[in-house]
Amino acid sequence: MNRLMLTTLLAIKHNYKKIIPLTLIHCLFFSHIAFAQEESEDVFPNRPITMVVGFGVGGGTDQMARSLSKYYAEELGQPVQVVNKKGAGTLIAANYVLNKPDDGYTIFASGFNPYLTNTILEGNADYGIEDFAYLNFQWFDEDLIAVFKESKYQTLQQLMAEIRTKPKTVRAAVVRGSGGHLIAKLLLDVTGIPQENLNLVTYNSGGKARAAVAGGVVDFIIISAKGSESIREYIRPLAIISDSDNEDWGAMAIGKAVAPMNVDVPVLQGTIRGFATTTAFKEKYPERFAYLADAMERTLQNKELQALLKRASISGRWTGPEKSEELMKVNFEVFKKYAYLLKM
Repeated sequence: MNRLMLTTLLAIKHNYKKIIPLTLIHCLFFSHIAFAQEESEDVFPNRPITMVVGFGVGGGTDQMARSLSKYYAEELGQPVQVVNKKGAGTLIAANYVLNKPDDGYTIFASGFNPYLTNTILEGNADYGIEDFAYLNFQWFDEDLIAVFKESKYQTLQQLMAEIRTKPKTVRAAVVRGSGGHLIAKLLLDVTGIPQENLNLVTYNSGGKARAAVAGGVVDFIIISAKGSESIREYIRPLAIISDSDNEDWGAMAIGKAVAPMNVDVPVLQGTIRGFATTTAFKEKYPERFAYLADAMERTLQNKELQALLKRASISGRWTGPEKSEELMKVNFEVFKKYAYLLKM
């Protein structure tokens, strides 16, 4: 045995009472860290949630998400950050959400019907409605056909006659891929008016479309009624896409409005706004998905939030995951029947 090895052994023998406790402390320390990390991962959520809105700032879906976010954060115990990913009829936002980790920290806020539907039916999307798990459909709306308040058009029949006889002179605003977009196309189709006769301007957000008609930039708009309270004084309704008249807006049902033209227009479900995650997340973490849904239901029971939503004319309905998924499937099939018009 050489001198160096002997010296080392003597040092260990002399200090073993100090070395063993120190080693034990190190083991306990690192075990505690590992346990804390594992425990932290089991607690959900343990960091901020991102709510991705498929439209620009100021539209109905954006207002719904921002109104809910503060109260939802209180239920979750974590901040809820709202970000906007507008464009391509919510295609950009949908892809953004699907490309995020499937861990529950990203929630999609959108007008799932008809926007998500149309991104699929138009053939641009690589996903299907089954790739999303719907937490709740909160806001159901009917589409309003309204003209600028100083417009010369008094009836829908008069407006359509102008489009027929004076091509390209009438301008309309719709949100790209919306129910209003499809209704505009349907009106032209059932009345036998060439699609190119109408100067149809498509926007990526309801806020911009409403600003266009309120400012007289376009002659009329077809858009969700409940989200149009902010421009009520600047527009005059001609019809509501419903089976019955709307007394609040003073708008007649679409069937009555087109009756003088001897045509029928199908009553399509308007915008259905709500929240979803990816299906992959729900399948991977079903308990987390249930927690997000339960927290959202409790949030919508908050009286302060409900008062806020009422003042803003935003619905605060709790539909739940199962019913929301069922509605998504039914409405997808309805819009699928007329989707070809959006490609014209």
